[in-house]
Amino acid sequence: MVTSEAVTRDGLFKVHRIGAKLLFEIPRAQLDKDQLLVTEIAKTVLGSGYGGQAVGNRVLRWQLRDNRVHLRTVSYEAVADPDVPEYAAVQAANVAPIVATLNVEAYGPDSSVVVDVSRIFTQPPAELGPGTRIPGTVDAARSWIESATPFPDNLNVYATLTFAQPPAAARTAAPAPAAFGARPNTNPSNTIVMSWSFHRLPDQPMQARLCDDRVGYFSVRLIDYTDDEQQVTETCFITRYRLEKKNPNAAVSDPVKPIVYYIDPATPRKWVPYFKQAIEDWQPAFEAAGFSNAIVAKEAPDDPDWSPEDARYSVIRWLPSTVENASGPHVHDPRSGEILNAHIQFYQNVQRLQLTWYFTQAAAVDPRARSFPFPDDLMGRLLRYVVAHEVGHTLGFQHNFKASSLYPTDSLRSASFLREWGHVSTIMDYSRMNYLVQPEDNVPVDLLIPGIGPYDIWATMWGYKPIPAAATAEAERATLDAWAREQDTKPWLRFNTSGSAGSDPGEQSEAVGDQDPVKATGWGIANLKRSVQYMIPATRKPTEGWDDLSNLYDRMIGQWRTELGHVVGVVGGTDSREQYGSQAELRFRPIGRARQKEAVAFLNENAFKTPTFFLVEDITRRLGPSGDVARISSAQAGILAALLRDDRLVRMSEYAHGGGAAAYAPLELMADLRAGIFSELAAGRDIDVFRRSLQRSYVQALNLKLNPPPANPNATPTFQAAPTGPQLSAELSDVRAAARADLKALDGQLQAALSRTSGTNRAHLDDLRARIAQALDTGR
Repeated sequence: MVTSEAVTRDGLFKVHRIGAKLLFEIPRAQLDKDQLLVTEIAKTVLGSGYGGQAVGNRVLRWQLRDNRVHLRTVSYEAVADPDVPEYAAVQAANVAPIVATLNVEAYGPDSSVVVDVSRIFTQPPAELGPGTRIPGTVDAARSWIESATPFPDNLNVYATLTFAQPPAAARTAAPAPAAFGARPNTNPSNTIVMSWSFHRLPDQPMQARLCDDRVGYFSVRLIDYTDDEQQVTETCFITRYRLEKKNPNAAVSDPVKPIVYYIDPATPRKWVPYFKQAIEDWQPAFEAAGFSNAIVAKEAPDDPDWSPEDARYSVIRWLPSTVENASGPHVHDPRSGEILNAHIQFYQNVQRLQLTWYFTQAAAVDPRARSFPFPDDLMGRLLRYVVAHEVGHTLGFQHNFKASSLYPTDSLRSASFLREWGHVSTIMDYSRMNYLVQPEDNVPVDLLIPGIGPYDIWATMWGYKPIPAAATAEAERATLDAWAREQDTKPWLRFNTSGSAGSDPGEQSEAVGDQDPVKATGWGIANLKRSVQYMIPATRKPTEGWDDLSNLYDRMIGQWRTELGHVVGVVGGTDSREQYGSQAELRFRPIGRARQKEAVAFLNENAFKTPTFFLVEDITRRLGPSGDVARISSAQAGILAALLRDDRLVRMSEYAHGGGAAAYAPLELMADLRAGIFSELAAGRDIDVFRRSLQRSYVQALNLKLNPPPANPNATPTFQAAPTGPQLSAELSDVRAAARADLKALDGQLQAALSRTSGTNRAHLDDLRARIAQALDTGR
């Protein structure tokens, strides 16, 4: 079968190319061994993603049976100790599915098996193809294998695949939306280049490290059916790179194998130094774990066999996309959590996101932000921040939204404090630029952008520092617990509380200083008022229109709404901290009534009073003939809806049980909101168009408590923290009773005010009363 015409290369497998055929010669030693297959779309068609997008990864085994080789997928989701009887039951319930079966074409001199794998790559089975990312079915006549390159520990295959779609009239589904940010893919044919990288998994898995909810790592979770705790248990390992010291006796040593990240050669040259710096910003964190030079940045080598899809390499990919984002996934060994590689996906238009973020959050104190585009050194620093954050994900770290609330809020305007601590204890929070700093604080602008913080350094130590005396993951537990208990005296090392489900106002994203959201948001709004004056100079282009101004204006209002949303979190909220059994504190402590009332008073003053500083005619009338009321009304309605969410009101009602005057119940919340939103009624003042819209939003919000719309099975899901534990439905809670009572009280106020009004105001009050009557009548 392998003739003299074959072009042969040796590596993990021998690879033979004979014309269009591809043959694998699999050594006997590689049969029945775990291999990790990483699948990517290396090149794509317009409208279907981007080159370099991950498709998936799975563990495979090649097995020989009766002159045929079966390629099987292997799952490690269910395990048991091989030495106990339960192991047989787990094996019987976890048969490895067969992905492909291949005839043995020949045997090698060392009993290796030769199989023709061509159709696996030119007509891939569902488990190995691009899934639903590319519409249509593969046309073998227009598909071929590009290359197959073996290396000692891995093997890379590329194939050009052409997918034919049925005629438009025969399609039953609408085209998928374009992930590229361009038009949806409606092409009759689509041609892509797929990449498959087979990676040898270690014969001996890395010693795993157990998870701890007090430290934020991504994890591998296995169901362990070994019957030693009188119940089925879940075993959880963190994901981390394998780092071993060259000198195990040294306090700090170079690693045997460093973590290396390569920069995609498609990256614009001016950004490469910033990307490299972002990677090596993590070196001090690894020094705390006992490793010098543990993480290294390199540019892609000038080597035709080097490929960014190669599973040996961790790469920052530059993607030509309109998406304003970046992401940092990694590939790990499911047996141990060992991270094998990472491909950071850096979408080109994340620059636009940084441009608008920095303006909305820093233009008041940094003159560089007041002119678009930014100077390269500023944009480079912002991209460095993004890359460092995504590198953190690929090192195993989850987001830590608690970090933004672990420093005293007042300290975040102090240059000396910021120089030593930064404004957030980790780069893994979504705590972007320090929008609390006021112009009079004279804080250097280089301190506005977050960097690697004390939590990052400590958490890297916790996850990566060797524990030589522990021969098993279980034997490490006592040491890991002692390290985690450092949080008792160093609160800036704490992580999100599991199961908090959005109840802790100190765990909010896009926040700075949310230890005191009221104070922080007051300073943030002061800066927004200052920044409005810089919008036109920043976005004016003599030969272009005002699209940038329109985008920036909407994002300024969005920033205002976001910051006010941090104050909303105080109402019905809890102060929380992750605790284990040996620790004495409660995990959740309801926030006191006085602090909640302060938050509502702040919202009445700053969210529900019309933000006139946005209503600059020189701006708004450049954007369109109308829209002022719609923009403000939409933002206010969103804040109001968040404040009156059912889960928040149910919590407040529960906390009021037995709390007496110390509790803040839903009825009192609604009364406080009503006093602010309808303040014109008692004062006899005119109600302007913005306030009329807000007042209708309030009545509509309470109407929805009495008359919720039927569930829409086709609605697009939105992200919301999942509740944990038993959840009382709004129907059985105090929510409807409170809403009904408040609407009745409001109706009485409206009736009393009618005699003092006329014209538009009277029509508005009459309309509100009609809406209330309908709500109360329908909601019986």
